[in-house]
Amino acid sequence: MPISVLVIDDSPLVSKMVTKALEGTDYNVVDSALNGQIGLEKYAQLRPDVVTLDVTMPIMDGLETARGLFRADPNVKIILLSAMGDETLLNEAREIGVRHFLTKPFKPDALKAHLADLFG
Repeated sequence: MPISVLVIDDSPLVSKMVTKALEGTDYNVVDSALNGQIGLEKYAQLRPDVVTLDVTMPIMDGLETARGLFRADPNVKIILLSAMGDETLLNEAREIGVRHFLTKPFKPDALKAHLADLFG
């Protein structure tokens, strides 16, 4: 059974990139959301195995969304995507519970490596 992925990112291009990167693998993008608020709703409905989450989004940023995801499911698996390698931001994400980070733009193999680390 494929591992389900929810993409939360305000860029439809990133959603397409993640979907394309995972074609032909055991990972399946089940849906995407353009902001954290919608992402939390879709997470509650779909309960995907993993979430790729952008940091900078309108309405609700990635860190606030991550907090909401961890409140909904303390075992949620998140790969945080950021165009910025800001150490303060990464430390705050670690404090929330995020353990996987990917800098945009990313190579498909880097995304697959994070997923392999999460799911062995």
